[in-house]
Amino acid sequence: MISHFFALLTRPERAWVEIDREETRSNFGHLVYLLLFALLPAVCLFVGTRWVGWSLVEDERIRLDTPSALQLSLLLYLTIIAGVFVMGAFLRWMSRTFEAQPSYQQCVGFVAYLCTPFFIAGLGALYPTRWVALTVLLLAGLYATYLLYVGLPKFMHIGYQQAFLYAVSSWGVGLLVLVNLLVGMILLWLLALEPAYQRTMQQDQSYGTQEQRPQDGPGER
Repeated sequence: MISHFFALLTRPERAWVEIDREETRSNFGHLVYLLLFALLPAVCLFVGTRWVGWSLVEDERIRLDTPSALQLSLLLYLTIIAGVFVMGAFLRWMSRTFEAQPSYQQCVGFVAYLCTPFFIAGLGALYPTRWVALTVLLLAGLYATYLLYVGLPKFMHIGYQQAFLYAVSSWGVGLLVLVNLLVGMILLWLLALEPAYQRTMQQDQSYGTQEQRPQDGPGER
């Protein structure tokens, strides 16, 4: 399982052959892989939103309290797992058009391993800023696209021409699934769970945060 993680980053073509062979023998290896590595972005998100925080204006840090950070991290973890299973169903459904005959479990396994770059991109959540998030997601998306194109012919046992069309279709469907699940997750978190924020303002070097700065008494200026 761990060997597949590194092989997908260093020898992706050979890795897909080994994964295909393993999935043929056992249909549950990918579940352990998914449940384990999906923890990486969730844990990093908890650390980043609880203790590091982000800034919307100069000299301000915004963090979540512990319950809110836990809720967001748990929702992300569940969303990743749900997204893999949903995308596996779409991949199985589209396979009929491209003369491939994978099982549903094999499709879920393919998507689970395909998400490896996004698991690594979850490290960016340790410093939750807009530009870091955009950069790591862009790089992860590019490499995942490469893994998709390389892996489909070997995993689905189809030609490269069919694999190209299959990859384009899968990429489009995957983007729609990703957007819908993430938007639903954020709306649920914001509207139903009501997160609590902690804001810290840096006033000047002589005083620490706004909470530490002494307040003027009545009538004092």
